[in-house]
Amino acid sequence: MMSTVDVLVVGGGPVGACVAALLVRGSGSSPTPLSVMVLEPSRPGLPQAGSALDPRVVAISRASEHILNAAGAWARIRGSRVTAYERMRVWHESISPVCADVLVFDAAEAGEPNLGHIAENRLVQAALLESFVENGGRLEPVGLQSVHVGEDCVEVTTEAGKLSARLLVGADGSQSPVRDLVGLTADIADYQQRAIVATVVTERPHQDTAWQRFMRDGTLAFLPLADGNSSIVWSADNDLAAALLARPTADFEAELDRASDHALGATRLASERASFPLKGLAAHRYVARRCALVGDAAHVVHPLAGQGVNLGLMDAAALAQLILEGARQREDPGALRLLRRYERWRKSEVAMMNAAILAFDRFLAHGTGPLSRIAQRGLGFVNRSQEIKRLFITRALGMAGELPQAAMMGRG
Repeated sequence: MMSTVDVLVVGGGPVGACVAALLVRGSGSSPTPLSVMVLEPSRPGLPQAGSALDPRVVAISRASEHILNAAGAWARIRGSRVTAYERMRVWHESISPVCADVLVFDAAEAGEPNLGHIAENRLVQAALLESFVENGGRLEPVGLQSVHVGEDCVEVTTEAGKLSARLLVGADGSQSPVRDLVGLTADIADYQQRAIVATVVTERPHQDTAWQRFMRDGTLAFLPLADGNSSIVWSADNDLAAALLARPTADFEAELDRASDHALGATRLASERASFPLKGLAAHRYVARRCALVGDAAHVVHPLAGQGVNLGLMDAAALAQLILEGARQREDPGALRLLRRYERWRKSEVAMMNAAILAFDRFLAHGTGPLSRIAQRGLGFVNRSQEIKRLFITRALGMAGELPQAAMMGRG
């Protein structure tokens, strides 16, 4: 017998799990709650107390914190494995990391308790899936095999049988099978870079500060971890990344010291190095008949601003809000009119953020011409303008633009 649900989410990563958790929590008290299912073959458990922190971390903005709270996950995330960062220091390789032209964002100056939190990706995912299941959601550890879109529903085949849903949500990553199976297309840009990630011990404390240096061959960030160590994200041009990954540990550490200009003193690897290619992705359409894409299935941006997961969580909150508003009017969650509202909303917001990120990468990380020199000197100018800095901080907190309700006032 075919199982039937209102919303079927393919992919239980942080973004897909967030959509699902928001839907079951938001409709749980209504006369006709939505039935929601998530397909996720690999469900992570919450990290064990005392276990080493995972090098794969995400920066959670204030807006995302509110969304995670609304999804019932934030109380499960916050704690000894999460650190709040209170400052950001951003500079170009042409200046010293301690000079007056370093761009410094300080939460205290903005009247904020912090600028965000650094958390393990698996912790965020596990907390969201726990909330989803505890609030009545159905999690199936199977993968997707085929999709047939009809007038009134979507029929999918999985490893365990067939399912039917009024709405199919593709939250299955940049190589999204859902996107391909429903005929949606995307532009893909190869940045000719790789991101190297690892956990490092630093000679000097990170001071609850995120550090970022722009260089002609890439960008290096140090993200503060709760155990006093730092997670590095080194976005390097392909040739340099290949050489760095091939170097023995001691040689890599020496290169890392050079690239960071000893901003935190000498560094020592505390984990294995991992890497992945950097590519941008922009789906031409975020929706099709009875289908919507969220997160990396719809868009992938350069990681230098740490906005990938935050943009995805905004997608989740926007889509869930529109579905729940429609449900109160007994509207079909797969109605194309509703889905197109979601697409117009999120596509424009993502495009603005992506343009800003690409400008930073072009003019600060790789530029050598007159415009790049102006941009590099501009960091010092911004640092001396409290008004401009407040605008940047508002954007970094995720509190600018057209926000979903959950991003503004998360529920406990």
